[in-house]
Amino acid sequence: MAYTRKNVSALTSTERRRLVGAFLEIKRTGEYDEFVRLHIDHYVADGEGGLRAAHMTPSFLPWHRRFLLELERALRRVDSGVSVPYWDWTKDRTPAASLWAEDLLGGNGRRSDHQVTTGPFARRNGKWTVKESMTDADYLTRDLGRPRDPLGLPTAQDVARALEDPVYDVSPWDSTSSRGFRNRLEGWGTGRGNDAWRNHNRVHRWVGGHMLGGASVNDPVFWLHHSFVDLLWTRWQRRHPGARYLPGSPPGLGDRQRGRVVARNERMPPWGVTPDATEDVSRIYRYV
Repeated sequence: MAYTRKNVSALTSTERRRLVGAFLEIKRTGEYDEFVRLHIDHYVADGEGGLRAAHMTPSFLPWHRRFLLELERALRRVDSGVSVPYWDWTKDRTPAASLWAEDLLGGNGRRSDHQVTTGPFARRNGKWTVKESMTDADYLTRDLGRPRDPLGLPTAQDVARALEDPVYDVSPWDSTSSRGFRNRLEGWGTGRGNDAWRNHNRVHRWVGGHMLGGASVNDPVFWLHHSFVDLLWTRWQRRHPGARYLPGSPPGLGDRQRGRVVARNERMPPWGVTPDATEDVSRIYRYV
């Protein structure tokens, strides 16, 4: 029977406590840091060589769907009643939103060094030391809304523009794809400054701190963010019945993307599952 993923704003105090407890337990055992390392290892950009499975690529959505599911399975081994809620950043748009409360994710980083000092994931509580990162700091950092250079979260209209695109993705299957739902949602834009960051990417920029790079998984909000991204994929699928993951077959000989992107029935590292196998998750979970 499928379990449910709820809006984080609808969690009861007991559900919040159990979710935090499960996160802290897999952090204590070291399992959480394996997820951080995995994401860092697969953060491959357009300008790098080799296969892109997780970012700037068609498999951005199925890769993170499986990644999120693996994390959720780890949490549910601790507490079978836990699932990863979603953060609807088109509605909960300020640092005062409920997910940043003391009993859930904690709040913003302090002004001097962006260190998070409130909530269960603050280093001073001794249960959330950052071990895998791109910097030397061993504490979680945030810079919500980037006060020194303000940035707004994506709007419902931004999401609507992505959802209305009937094609999943288009050549050249990377951050420069000007059409297709995948990049409209992943959010690699053109131009400079804030206009270059849309939807998914803009949320990472808005949270700031650890959420800015490959080590973004250090912040538990990563999972709530990607739960909403995954929900948007399910909404797109319902809106465009019959639309499938693209490319359906690998790029041909001579194509610069040959060997660099995952086609529908090719296997995604590190799990060996195909995008095709991730398109229908209705028997595993559903959103409410």
